[in-house]
Amino acid sequence: MRLNFKLILYIIGLLLIFNGSAMLITAGVSLIFNDGVFNEIVTSSILLISFGIILMHFNKNSVRQINKRDGYLIVTVGWLTMILSGMIPYYLTNSITSFSNIFFETMSGYTATGSTILDDVESLPKSIIFWRSMTHWLGGMGIIVLAIAILPLLGIGGMQLFSAEAPGTGISGDKIHPRISATAKRLWFIYFGLTIFETLALSIAGMSFFDALNHSMSNIATGGFSTKNESLAYWNSTPAIQYIVIFFMILAGTNYLLIYSALIGNFKKLPSDSSASNIDQSPFPSFALLLKELITPPFMIVG
Repeated sequence: MRLNFKLILYIIGLLLIFNGSAMLITAGVSLIFNDGVFNEIVTSSILLISFGIILMHFNKNSVRQINKRDGYLIVTVGWLTMILSGMIPYYLTNSITSFSNIFFETMSGYTATGSTILDDVESLPKSIIFWRSMTHWLGGMGIIVLAIAILPLLGIGGMQLFSAEAPGTGISGDKIHPRISATAKRLWFIYFGLTIFETLALSIAGMSFFDALNHSMSNIATGGFSTKNESLAYWNSTPAIQYIVIFFMILAGTNYLLIYSALIGNFKKLPSDSSASNIDQSPFPSFALLLKELITPPFMIVG
């Protein structure tokens, strides 16, 4: 079976437009804080969006059918494209100097790893700090899942793409919705909702809105980037912030099918899920240790 290269390039173009649009939002942050790198970030955004439009335009007359081989190649090339294009803001703003360091920071962002080569995060322009968190947030759910949500509008099915991007998500068993695109939309709705609620909670607890938003994007993506050199230890004097982060950290690591079932009132689904039942089988000493950590004074979290 031959690869559908025109369709693959078409979807890669769509992903570039997504990444460029995220950079456009980042440019808005730069404008708000007047951090001196607005032009560089806008240039990054225009480059990606323009190239994405060109790819989509010259490959629009493709067969709108994705097979398994196409799906795996799109996911592989798509992630590499996101990472390489996501390096551009760091390079143009000279926030990180060497290619290897830029690649490491960007890879760590999109894969929600959270490791960093930066010694002084706080010295970066605010918009670049936000871009680091944005790479976490986009990578945490998977920007390809976002693409799947709108592929039906372009006349393209997303089953094979979803299977390649998110193996082991119950695609052959339980699903949030029979239609893959509807499943992807609901996943992003939950993801976005958790981010908003954590941002509000952290803001109420004492974080600035900028810090709260960045830590929420990082936490819900199960990453580790922070706006402070000391990470969450910067707020050790505010226990509520630590507890809010822990609570949403648990939610972020929970199967979203369970969260969706709870939201629609299908509580019968919760005890039958394997990830939930595993909690009941956890050894008591582990639970006791976790409880001890929660009720003792705030601990230092650095990352």
